[in-house]
Amino acid sequence: MEQQDRQDRQGTQGRGDQGGRSDRQQPEEEARRPRVVIADDQELVRTGFRMILTARGIDVVAEAGDGAEAVAAAVRHRPDVALLDIRMPGMDGLEAARRILARVPDCRVIMLTTFDLDHYVYAALSAGASGFLLKDVTSAHLAAAVRLVDTGDALLAPSITRRLVERFAAGAPRPAPGADGPPLHRDLAPLTPREAEVLALMGRGLSNTELARELTLSESTVKTHVARIFAKLNLRDRAQAVVLAYETGLVAPGGGD
Repeated sequence: MEQQDRQDRQGTQGRGDQGGRSDRQQPEEEARRPRVVIADDQELVRTGFRMILTARGIDVVAEAGDGAEAVAAAVRHRPDVALLDIRMPGMDGLEAARRILARVPDCRVIMLTTFDLDHYVYAALSAGASGFLLKDVTSAHLAAAVRLVDTGDALLAPSITRRLVERFAAGAPRPAPGADGPPLHRDLAPLTPREAEVLALMGRGLSNTELARELTLSESTVKTHVARIFAKLNLRDRAQAVVLAYETGLVAPGGGD
């Protein structure tokens, strides 16, 4: 009987150890959650966003009141995502985005604005931002947006990005050669004819599912083409792909639908 009791206790301890190992693994998973820098000149906005993200399991590693502070914080903390207000005193969010993406290329940038279709948004997308949010965004949407861009996807639906580009592409200044960050390839020569066709359709706002249907391809094949386009043209996501399609003349404003 004593021997059986000892065996039962050992079995219970063994199961407890397994549970303990599972518990110890959990912090490792949590350590991989997005790390965020928030930059806004309004402390109330920063505080509200920090509380929302923290409550939803996203780490806010630093806050900044202007663009210069945001760049310094990004370089120091190497965040996964930077939330940048477009309009800030001194260095604005657009310039901060350029400098952050040049010095922390793995960081994803979301621009914050109080106005829908703000003319700065197009410039932000051209600079490499993964999308933008209005400041009155819901708590759930804010957290979902951070997690989305952290996966490498664009925050904006391609069709929304296209409307922004069509509105501003014609008169928008082109980035000067040698500007901060690796320049996008304006020459589309590296693309195969099929890849150029895929890029043109992305410029019209088609999703992968729509691309597959349009080109009579499987979605996995479409995803392969998209990945190769991003690699060849040094694109971060679909938002930049749409911008590039217009800037190179592959798609003409007003001719997408």
